[in-house]
Amino acid sequence: MDSQIMNVLGDRLLELGPKPDASSPYKNFRLTRDGDGVAWLLFDREGTSANTLSADLIEELDKVLSELEGQRPTGLVIRSAKKSGFIAGADVNAFRGATDVAAVETEIGRAHAVIDRLEALRVPSVAVIHGFCLGGGLEVALACQMRIAIEGARFGFPEVMLGLHPGLGGTVRFTQLVNPMQAMPLMLTGKTIDARRAKSLGLVDAVTQERHVRNAMKDAVSGRLKRAKPGLLNNLVNLGFARGFLAGRMRSEAAKAAREEHYPAPYALIDLWEKHGGDRRAMLNAEKASFARLMVTPTAQNLIRVFFLREQMKKLAGSGNKIEHVHVIGAGAMGGDIAAWCAGQDLRVTLADMKPEPIAGAIKRAADLYGKILRKRTAMRDVLDRLMPDMHAEGVRNADLIIEAVPEKLELKQKVYAGIEPKMKPGAILATNTSSIPLQDLRTTLQKPERLVGLHFFNPVSRLQLVEVVSHDGTDVQLLAEALAFVGAIDRLPLPVKSSPGFLVNRALTPYMLEAMLMLDEKIDKTVIDAAAKKFGMPMGPIELADQVGLDICLDVGDMLRSKFGDQLPPTPAWLREKVAKGELGRKTGKGFYTWKGGKAETGAMSAISEPSAEMIDRLILPMSNVCVACLREGIVDNADVVDGAVIFGTGYAPFRGGPLNYARTRGVENVVSTLDALTDKFGGRFVPDAGWETFK
Repeated sequence: MDSQIMNVLGDRLLELGPKPDASSPYKNFRLTRDGDGVAWLLFDREGTSANTLSADLIEELDKVLSELEGQRPTGLVIRSAKKSGFIAGADVNAFRGATDVAAVETEIGRAHAVIDRLEALRVPSVAVIHGFCLGGGLEVALACQMRIAIEGARFGFPEVMLGLHPGLGGTVRFTQLVNPMQAMPLMLTGKTIDARRAKSLGLVDAVTQERHVRNAMKDAVSGRLKRAKPGLLNNLVNLGFARGFLAGRMRSEAAKAAREEHYPAPYALIDLWEKHGGDRRAMLNAEKASFARLMVTPTAQNLIRVFFLREQMKKLAGSGNKIEHVHVIGAGAMGGDIAAWCAGQDLRVTLADMKPEPIAGAIKRAADLYGKILRKRTAMRDVLDRLMPDMHAEGVRNADLIIEAVPEKLELKQKVYAGIEPKMKPGAILATNTSSIPLQDLRTTLQKPERLVGLHFFNPVSRLQLVEVVSHDGTDVQLLAEALAFVGAIDRLPLPVKSSPGFLVNRALTPYMLEAMLMLDEKIDKTVIDAAAKKFGMPMGPIELADQVGLDICLDVGDMLRSKFGDQLPPTPAWLREKVAKGELGRKTGKGFYTWKGGKAETGAMSAISEPSAEMIDRLILPMSNVCVACLREGIVDNADVVDGAVIFGTGYAPFRGGPLNYARTRGVENVVSTLDALTDKFGGRFVPDAGWETFK
């Protein structure tokens, strides 16, 4: 028993070598030497919970390396002193606002020299890696002669998410060590892999547990560790002829995911490897130049902006979540998926519905979701144990939070509240997942209206990160703070909004989708309409999106918003009502505008019959920016940055544009207003520019 306890403790405490002297000359590193003459270099960035690479840290690493060159230890162990992991990549702050390619290239050249110096040390060097080892952190590990991973470590190059590719020699060292057929896709997609997969690829030489680090390290330094050697296939794949052929295949794969003019980084990485993959020195130099060119592109700068928008929205959640048990009412598509997501985030969940069939369907979908994201069967069993079918709604009495996700009918929702409110425990929150009904209308029959908030999730719940947290003028401030903390605790981004028809996201998205319906009325082909949105950079066209959301829901939201905003919105065509009446609702019924098979629309090859015009793109896109300005002016959301974040994380709005308000700013407010004026003259009042543009900065 004692040895078991020791084992568990041994895995919690990091093996960090000899105790360092208090008088270390370094701010971000600790350097010690053990009895065998092995140097231990610990990354411990000052004042942070995770290591990130920045110019000052790399400069200090250079000084450390110069001390090591003078000392010539018998070996070198590099590891992180942080619990969170090895190194989480570069400090993204340094990238913001870069405009000068030459300056970026000079800066990256300095960092390259330090990493090259680490690689050139004439002592056996081993990186011992726990937790996250990403981006620049992985590039540091690649410059060591050996790599040992602790179980549970994760590896990856997420640079592509910021519109970049690896820039500290990673494109070269990774494709030389690991077969480019596997290495390139990892860099091109930004996916992470676990320690076992890293071992099978030859990225790490061994996988061990924390308590065996000493022995593994000794084996490495003494030469007893069996090292992963690049196979013969690597050399063949890196030959000129093979590179040309494979690069062509990679380009066509990249083109399926994104256009080069929108996301240049994957294409730049493929070019780099195709031209220089056989020549290490040339590729290292070309990598610096390519990285610097990408850094100053609008795509990279906007994606870096989106990275910080995510961080800003995480902070809105605050901390101190008190919710442990969630009771969800309504096991339809949204309710079932919300319940599944909460159970997957370690909460106890009871799921109620009038009938058993929807609950069974929701649990099957949950099992499918967990099957994709959980690696261990035991973890899957534990999560499904936390998701409890609750036909008799017993969970209401003990739940800290009740989420109502029944159909969008005011009377139905009020009837549900009348049944559950007397049973709720004191301090519990009542939340509605309504996407369209203002909370002012919902609260009229409640005994305690102050505990009603909106928690509006987006479909699909497992992919879209936004949750609109809606308050009315009587909401209890403390309960609202608890609702925000809950959203953060389930790994979602909260958007605090004041209750108003459509809140922010649906109000911005509805004109986009209704305009597309009007274009169909004008006999424009649906593939051309969807191609116009994709040409702008939307992940999916508005017609396909309407099918995905459900034409009945589009109709309900459209009707509700038109009843409030009238002719500011495009009218709803009569044939859309007929389609809904016939039960052609889109993806969920297998037929809408497109035919759906296995959850995918049969769009053909999206062969747009004619090229979409600039005017078509403006008709679809500019009303979204117009509504966002109106929501700011009305005080529904109080911060322009957060508006951009919300529309990106709630709808997938082209991230490389930086959001609908950032797009307007980049394009020029005067240009946007004059274009809206011209569209008003041609098509009518729905394009009238909002008064908020006059004060928008």
